[in-house]
Amino acid sequence: MSSPTWTPLTGLPNRRALSAEVHARLEDTSLCWALLLLDLDKFKEVNDSLGHHVGDQLLIQVGARLRANLRAADLLARLGGDEFAVLLDDAGHDQATAVADKLRAALAQTFTLEDVALHSAVSIGIAMYPDAGPDLSTLLRKADIAMYNAKALGDSVHMYGNGDDTDAAARLQSVEELRTAIASGQLLLHYQPKVDLETGCVHGVEALVRWDHPSRGLLCPGAFLNMVEVSGLMRAMTRVVLALALDQAAAWHSQGRSLTVAVNLSASSLVDSDLPEEVAAMIAARGVPACVLQLEVTEEFLMADRERARDILTRLRLGGVQICVDDFGTGYSSLSYLRDLPIDELKLDQSFVFPMADDARATALAASIVALAHSLDLRIVAEGVETDVAYAQLKRLGCDQAQGFFMCKPVPADELDFWLSNRPAINEPSDAPQHLFAPVLG
Repeated sequence: MSSPTWTPLTGLPNRRALSAEVHARLEDTSLCWALLLLDLDKFKEVNDSLGHHVGDQLLIQVGARLRANLRAADLLARLGGDEFAVLLDDAGHDQATAVADKLRAALAQTFTLEDVALHSAVSIGIAMYPDAGPDLSTLLRKADIAMYNAKALGDSVHMYGNGDDTDAAARLQSVEELRTAIASGQLLLHYQPKVDLETGCVHGVEALVRWDHPSRGLLCPGAFLNMVEVSGLMRAMTRVVLALALDQAAAWHSQGRSLTVAVNLSASSLVDSDLPEEVAAMIAARGVPACVLQLEVTEEFLMADRERARDILTRLRLGGVQICVDDFGTGYSSLSYLRDLPIDELKLDQSFVFPMADDARATALAASIVALAHSLDLRIVAEGVETDVAYAQLKRLGCDQAQGFFMCKPVPADELDFWLSNRPAINEPSDAPQHLFAPVLG
């Protein structure tokens, strides 16, 4: 009995059927063909957080949407898991890119699965025949490399080029280095204080991850966070960062320093249904009050799956963890989430703070956000404060706290301890020299 040539779940042709059909079509060398390889972003997290039955429903709907946006002559197949392939009939570079953009837009529309609104994204790699290879095996390999580049570069769609092989090899090596870094203690945290603008006291810090790379030295998040996300390592890294932050909070607590430590959460964390219980267990194991931990999320992540975010944040908040909205003012225009979600603090994005010195409209916007936060009984923290002028203006506006290089750059815990013990008394910032509060060390 021969093996089936279609996948039971979606009813689409499988890899075996794709191979047979592509072999037949490529015999016509007078035509150009484009192979598109599609992979759903964060599909594993959907399975892990919502269950495999919801993941199956998503795959069925994805297959239907793809089919609806292709021509009858185009071949659509499901290769396995969340991976789909499309062979575009007689298509050049421009048409292949246009179709890929169309498919990406179709899959960006909300999916409704068991009354759960789910937003999905897709990465698409394109390999052209005959430029990228003479057969399906080669085309699939090149499309896979292009798809990985689409994920790593954040472009959603990427056309295979001659330099991609070298880039892919380098990225694979970097992913393995990241796995090692997470498992072997190469990640560490720097801390930036949040200064109370009324009293000059410091009651909280933000923890910022660094990678102590064995050959490249100390790397900031911009050098590796995107790769962590696309390679599926964000969950593991988040656990390591939380553990390090809570260890430090416990150390400060034992020394009599009552400092709240803020940790940034990625988008994937807000679909992780196990997160609240794991966080509660980590806090309990260290014997510190839950309020020492603050979790920062962005507006974009809150709105991507609002119901899911509400459930997870509510459970975290009920456990005593504080919730902060980072980069406030740069995301969605709808502010109704401020009413619906359990939030303690807003962080005024630095894009409002930087121009305040010479832009009255920027100052007016900052004043409005401060007033909005206070009307909702929320703390407001300004980030990116780099000058005495910004510090003085924010204090005048009634902003609660500020963080930035004017006071202190992110530093290791021991340097922060030294700074906290030895920083000068706060004078009026307008009379102070630039970087009066900069750390004595580093």
